[in-house]
Amino acid sequence: MEEKKLNRKDIPYGYQLCFNEECLLRDKCMHYQAWLLKSEERFGGPAVYPDAWKNGQCQRFSEIKQAKKAWGFAHIYDNVPYYLRTEARRKVMNYFSRGCGPYYRYHHGENKLSPREQAEILAILANFGPTDGLTFDHYETDWDFEN
Repeated sequence: MEEKKLNRKDIPYGYQLCFNEECLLRDKCMHYQAWLLKSEERFGGPAVYPDAWKNGQCQRFSEIKQAKKAWGFAHIYDNVPYYLRTEARRKVMNYFSRGCGPYYRYHHGENKLSPREQAEILAILANFGPTDGLTFDHYETDWDFEN
């Protein structure tokens, strides 16, 4: 598999940056690497404060890693009985808690579901039927910015 390089465009808006050059974990930390890639025009925003380093450990350390992201909901309702599909879809939409807009952004691939979000959506659907064999429409390996 080809090694993917982290780019400025990969960093999500509002992601916390760490500028602690003395940190022993900086070469392996997503927050520090995001700071190295920040735009010259960015002068403020969310940050990891230096006092996050406690007892020889950083409380905000986020290892540089990739995850299998997913999008598309065309087949996740396949095991839900027809008469419960409207309710199941409503519960999944409510998971995003900001109306149907975010739901459709994840459905069409504008946003990607993290592995944690995938598991949580499948847990919602488990209330309506078996989830064995259910898959999202598309998967891709991308940077994991969960922490």
